[in-house]
Amino acid sequence: MRIFSGIQPTGRKHLGNYIGAIRQYVEGQDRGDAVYCVVDLHATTVPYEPAELRRYVLDTTAMMLAAELDPDRCILFRQSDVREHTELCWLLCSVTAHGDLNRMHQFREKSARQRELISAGLFFYPVLQAADILAYRTDEVPVGDDQRQHIELTRDIAERFNERFGDTLKVPRHRIPEVGARIMDLQSPEQKMSTTAASEQGTIYVTDPEAAVVKKVKSAVTDSGAEVVRAPDKPGISNLIEVLAVVRGSDPGEIEDEFHGARYGDFKQAVAHEVIAYLAPVRERYDELRGDEDRLEAILRDGAEKARNIASEVLEDVRARMGVGSSP
Repeated sequence: MRIFSGIQPTGRKHLGNYIGAIRQYVEGQDRGDAVYCVVDLHATTVPYEPAELRRYVLDTTAMMLAAELDPDRCILFRQSDVREHTELCWLLCSVTAHGDLNRMHQFREKSARQRELISAGLFFYPVLQAADILAYRTDEVPVGDDQRQHIELTRDIAERFNERFGDTLKVPRHRIPEVGARIMDLQSPEQKMSTTAASEQGTIYVTDPEAAVVKKVKSAVTDSGAEVVRAPDKPGISNLIEVLAVVRGSDPGEIEDEFHGARYGDFKQAVAHEVIAYLAPVRERYDELRGDEDRLEAILRDGAEKARNIASEVLEDVRARMGVGSSP
């Protein structure tokens, strides 16, 4: 089984990234042939600084290695180093419906925040994402819940291509964790924790010092009640219950039972303490790894060569089926 997923190199990695994506990547190494990509081309679809983008790519790479991603057990590479992705994206545009792209939730949300330019790249973002996945004949894509619509579009694109040009592309399936698929902002629990859209005080970064984690969790928005239970009208407490369940590897119901009758302050203290312990080893390894940029670049370069060997074969099949280029 082949597993593929990509991660954005935008900003510092936070608890939502770690729980929703990175921990799944690490688990995937033991379940199949794992391919992971730092998607710097996707990051160019919104305003950014070139020097920062290069730095964030290495930040993200170091973070994934710190989480115990092993380059000897998976393929880890930078998206822009494998140019097959961009060519395949263009070819897949011919079987992608304009209306489907117009209905993408993330396009509507991100374009609403753009003040100067809504780029065409932002509109075609899902097609490039589909190319990322389909270039590796992927069976499974580990993602957070917010990417569900994009994976469904990828499946549609693959099926439409196969119907028109013959069976060529593998139709992937998503893998979304039952618990922790969508970690919310601590200050605005109606929106997901995010590097770009959420609040600084509501975002727990993996590299945050212990005091900052305690402060953020203790100031997390809750409701006027007193029960530590999940409920539609208690998004803040529900979010903290889910966070603690993931950190412990337990069921949210067990968390509710344990803290039945507890005060919010005591519950938050427990969440902060266990989040700190959960992230501490990753933060320490990250600090050790991040300074060796030559090693990080070497890992990405070696991974790109391995990835290109797979993606080039798929691209050649697509070109031949579509009648593009010289005869095979």
